[in-house]
Amino acid sequence: MIPATHMLTESDLVYRLKASKAKAIVCTPQDEVPNKIKSALNKCEMSAQLWCVQEDVEGFENLTAQMVESDSSFSRVDTLASDPMMIYFTSGTTGYPKGVIHDYTYPLAHIVTAKYWQQAEDGGLHFTVAETGWAKASWGKIYGQWLVGSAVMVYDFDNFEPKQLTSVINRYKVTSFCAPPTVYRYLVRKGIPDMPTLKHASTAGEMLAPEVFRKFTERTGLPLCEGYGQTETTLLMANFKGNAAVEGSMGTISPFYRIELRDKQGNSVPVGEIGEVVIVPPENGRQPGVFTAYLDNEKQYQHVWRGGVYHTGDAAYKDENGYYWFHGRFDDIIKTGGFRVGPYEVENVLMEHPAVVECSVIGVPDKLRGQAIKALIVPGGKYVPSKELELEIKEFCNRQLAEYKWIRMVEFVEEMPKTISGKIQKSVQRNQ
Repeated sequence: MIPATHMLTESDLVYRLKASKAKAIVCTPQDEVPNKIKSALNKCEMSAQLWCVQEDVEGFENLTAQMVESDSSFSRVDTLASDPMMIYFTSGTTGYPKGVIHDYTYPLAHIVTAKYWQQAEDGGLHFTVAETGWAKASWGKIYGQWLVGSAVMVYDFDNFEPKQLTSVINRYKVTSFCAPPTVYRYLVRKGIPDMPTLKHASTAGEMLAPEVFRKFTERTGLPLCEGYGQTETTLLMANFKGNAAVEGSMGTISPFYRIELRDKQGNSVPVGEIGEVVIVPPENGRQPGVFTAYLDNEKQYQHVWRGGVYHTGDAAYKDENGYYWFHGRFDDIIKTGGFRVGPYEVENVLMEHPAVVECSVIGVPDKLRGQAIKALIVPGGKYVPSKELELEIKEFCNRQLAEYKWIRMVEFVEEMPKTISGKIQKSVQRNQ
């Protein structure tokens, strides 16, 4: 199966259909999706079995109606743990999306995700905010939660509204909740009501500003437990059950994986030094929960597995207490005046200024430093871009940053270039 978002354009569908050679499609009737699918199939000169849910659509069978009329017994198909189960097309910051193939160990590996990080529980109700076209839905909407005995709350937001979200949590008595940092930022800005049934809150997907962590915890009494992983993996690190959640940290390594931080020569780095997060496979070579291939791209697969370990491309460091801290993607790291600066270090401080709704930090060419640090900012509320506001933000941040991390330039923008899954495309910003 290939989960896909309803937001895909016709050209997105053409790319996925050609790459996957899909034989059947189940879709929503909303947002002209059936028409886009038919048009994409015509452009590909392909045919497929077509179903639509909820209503009759020309050219599609009504799956909802067929399910009501069908026999309740279902023939089981024998599968192996090593058989391919699903493909996620992951939207990177450069190039076309890669088809990430997982086998049938993938859902089982998410037991750790649900039980020890999200703290879904037997008899509880877990709510993850995630579009079902993305891997985050596998992390929080289906497998691990059901396997540990929890019910799953699913709510279809047309537009995200904090009051609507919290009313759903209270109305249905949600016990555990997981959402991307953007959701928590909105909740903190708009005001958080009482949520008496909520026992646990977690977040992943991007770095969470310490300010948001503090304000959410002050209001609810619940620490926000950050986690870390990729579309290619299950949960790699987290603030796990039984440990105190550390503000801003990815937590500790999942005992399910052997993970190391290594330099470019493949050597382990000492405490406090930045290295790449790599997965060292077990002696038998099989690591449940890690993808088995990139679709029709063996060269890229071999590249990320060079040296016998899986290279995540993410930079981090470990502190003296054994907690890990995200530093940035290696391709986003800024080299300025001989120093290496992860953009998230600066973005976390930027987000504490009340004028900043969204921000992105990049390195731009600079004759003196090699690269200078530039902040692109979407201003909010009553704030109007001006030289005075630019100076105020720079001074606010630079007072809190080491000199080599100082922001040298600020540009106000109306919006950020993003992938379809909502990640800011820093490569596009650098090119601009």
